[in-house]
Amino acid sequence: MDSGKVAFVLGGGGVLGAVQVGMLRAVLERGIRPDLVVGTSIGAINGAIIAADVDRSLERLEAAWSSKEARAITSGVGLRLGRAHVMSTEPLRRMLVHGLGGATEFEDLDVAFRCCAASVERAAEHWFDSGPLVPAVLASAALPGLFPAVRIGEEHFIDGGIVNSIPVGQAADAGATDIYVMQVGRIEHALTPPRNQFDNARVAFEISRRHRFARDRAALTEGTRLHVLPTGTSSAKENRISRNLSPAALRRRMATAHGAASAYLDREDEHRGGAPDRAAD
Repeated sequence: MDSGKVAFVLGGGGVLGAVQVGMLRAVLERGIRPDLVVGTSIGAINGAIIAADVDRSLERLEAAWSSKEARAITSGVGLRLGRAHVMSTEPLRRMLVHGLGGATEFEDLDVAFRCCAASVERAAEHWFDSGPLVPAVLASAALPGLFPAVRIGEEHFIDGGIVNSIPVGQAADAGATDIYVMQVGRIEHALTPPRNQFDNARVAFEISRRHRFARDRAALTEGTRLHVLPTGTSSAKENRISRNLSPAALRRRMATAHGAASAYLDREDEHRGGAPDRAAD
């Protein structure tokens, strides 16, 4: 691989983020290591664990995704309906703390890490890259309606996917020349018109998410190599949350993503030596 600054960008997508474990395995198997990890939402959870200790990240992520805390989140145990949020962040916090292996500050991490959250008071994108780690990551993953907003200082923060779900621009701004995007599969399949009230919200959010990614991708400078790793899903139906809540389903997603990402990277190896392509997916 050409010398340069390598960034792993991990996008948002809740439980669908299990695919990032399979993608990470494929990348690490080929000796690709990050100089920077950038994450949003579930990508911030996974990304922080990667950045804490790259060499042990697969072991720690697999343990996190199979933990009792993960099962509590995906099963909906302890749901409290009728409130602004229906779940406590405590299981997510425990899962994260275990995965970080003792790191408590950004400065404790193995490699540089940044995560995105949305400030409620400023209605703005906010990036955390220093100071206490766990509150920042929980803020990035505070999905509205599911988890409470996280107060840090005088502000409240919610899920970073609201403002920047696949933050390739942040990686590029930090000087990354090789960007490996670990997305959760939604952008791989075309949207269809909404069929019901729930679909209205889903489609609107997907348009916003995809528009930002497309805009940031188009703005990448010549010579930036962008690798959008595939999940291996064959249809949008496979990405429905309801189909991906069981431990067996999560393991299948990891394995499928590993196979798809491996095949993609093997094709990249075959074509290496050609001109750099900023849209190499």
